[in-house]
Amino acid sequence: MAQTEVKKFDSGDLFPKMEFKLTDGTALTLPEKDGKTWCVLLIYRGRW
Repeated sequence: MAQTEVKKFDSGDLFPKMEFKLTDGTALTLPEKDGKTWCVLLIYRGRW
C-alpha cells in the first residue's frame, strides 16, 4: 500500500475540523466552539 505524505502539526497550528459518527447515531465534531483553547485527540489502535 502506498503511503501519502502527512503534514505534521507545529506549535500554533490550528486543529483540523473532524466529524465522527458515534454508535448512538449522533455526531461529534472536533474542535467544538466551546471557548476552550485546547483540543486533545487520543486514538487507541488496540494491540499491535
